[in-house]
Amino acid sequence: MTKAAVYQPGVCNIGPAEIRKRRMSGWVGLAIAVVFLAVVFALGWAASWRLLVALPIFLSAQGFLQAAFHFCVGFASRGLYNFGELGSEETVYEAEFRKKDQRKALLITVLAFAIAAAVAVVAALIPVG
Repeated sequence: MTKAAVYQPGVCNIGPAEIRKRRMSGWVGLAIAVVFLAVVFALGWAASWRLLVALPIFLSAQGFLQAAFHFCVGFASRGLYNFGELGSEETVYEAEFRKKDQRKALLITVLAFAIAAAVAVVAALIPVG
């Protein structure tokens, strides 16, 4: 078993099956964002509407970041980890481990929000014409 394939508080709380699931949600969010922007620009919608791309981009960034960090934000908030099959979560009982997990979850969420905000602002600033 590799070092990354075991629970490490604040570092790694998901294994290969969960990582694949997070990566897939990243691709789904990205696809939704691309389709949304294609429609918005094709129809010439106002810049304020283009800001809505932040929602699927946030989903995408969360998915890709969780996959890259081998860390699930939702599991951290519920005090869980999973290195087995999907649906076979285990509980984190140590309070200090839960705190470390929650700090990592917050970092991932802040990074995803920053990415979503940056993409939305760029989308809003692109001139339509």
